[in-house]
Amino acid sequence: MAQNHHYDAVVLGGGTAGELVASGLSRAGRDVALVEKRLVGGESPYFACVPSKSLLLSARRGETWEMALARRDELAGHRGDDPAVARMAEAGVTVLRGRGHVTEPGRIEVDGAGHGFDDLVVCTGSEPVIPAVDGLADVPLWTSDEALSVPDLPRRLVILGGGPVGCEMAQVYAAFGSQVSVVEASGRLLTAEAPFAGEVLADALRRMGVDLRLGAGLSHVGRKDTGLRLWLSDGGTLDADRVLVAAGRRPRVEGLGLENLGVPVSPGHGVPVDETCQVPAGAGGVWAAGDVTGVARTTHAARYQARVALSNLLGQHRETDYRAIPRVVYTTPTVYSVGVSPMQAAELGIDLCAAGYDLAATARAAVEADERGRVELYADRSRGLLVGAAAAGLYAEEWMSEIALAIRAETPLSLLTNVVHAFPTYGEAVEAALRELAANL
Repeated sequence: MAQNHHYDAVVLGGGTAGELVASGLSRAGRDVALVEKRLVGGESPYFACVPSKSLLLSARRGETWEMALARRDELAGHRGDDPAVARMAEAGVTVLRGRGHVTEPGRIEVDGAGHGFDDLVVCTGSEPVIPAVDGLADVPLWTSDEALSVPDLPRRLVILGGGPVGCEMAQVYAAFGSQVSVVEASGRLLTAEAPFAGEVLADALRRMGVDLRLGAGLSHVGRKDTGLRLWLSDGGTLDADRVLVAAGRRPRVEGLGLENLGVPVSPGHGVPVDETCQVPAGAGGVWAAGDVTGVARTTHAARYQARVALSNLLGQHRETDYRAIPRVVYTTPTVYSVGVSPMQAAELGIDLCAAGYDLAATARAAVEADERGRVELYADRSRGLLVGAAAAGLYAEEWMSEIALAIRAETPLSLLTNVVHAFPTYGEAVEAALRELAANL
């Protein structure tokens, strides 16, 4: 295999994390190649933050489906040339189109052409998990990737999975007129978060006409003359024109040749990284950031890991700290969580003290004419510090950031309770919950 070029660094995968690392290294004077076969900029549902949030905003504004598609496609680069490629060229990054496979330490093959490298940064993201359900592989199927790139508006849509992606997609398609059903076997939406958050969102979706089938799994799928039929584990059935699978994702690690560097690779498991985002196993000079690590499951977390990896690649020591990474579902109302959830606290043996406040009691709720929503704050009783929070309410992704900062900075409750919020704002709810929490510790 002929070697075409030797790079200071090769970034394998052009998603959110890969684009940031590659451009940062190049601007620092490194000779960098970015390997990507598909869309530079990313195709995971978390890069899909841009098209999905665009569709959600269009729905909130009452725009037509055609107007929503036009904005989505412009923002996501589905029209014309990939805008991220132009950004890479401007940053001085060489984009190698094709599938990359590491053949040995310091060498990678991209569609038959060989290249050398000093450092390898793995940013290949994640891929959808398709449930092993009888008949599912034989019917028209979407993942979030297809749902956020095609122009179709199904008349009847069944979504498998009641997590963040499933809930966002349910609200989008219901708002634009699809008859939407969500199948979630666990019995509630957003199972990783505080129960009230899923309950608030479930109420909002039901009021939009979404049929929530909670506590029932999918048994099998078959074709009908007029579409599809889905049989559920509780004996119920659903008819659909399209099925959207939002049952989770797994790190994309297979077929990369990482085993040739001594990096352990197995389906469903991410590339292991240390606190500097370096891969401790195998040959030196291997790094990873984003969904592929199994740790960063949001776009902002992927960007955070990418910045940490970039700093260390440039000789500026930096370590990750995941205590205050927000988790956001951009529906209306928004669901925002940060730090440990009540379920995680139970698993970790943390003695939580909780305090909550309904948004309906705030003056801002009266202004917005909206009575839905709640805030809950969680403190470690032994330390007297905030360790987690959850909110379900309008614009929660904006006004809950102060809590993320408080958790990250370990701000004393005595100081937090003296913060004055503007009136009328939803910050009043945070203020009230903080006072209750301080009184109960």
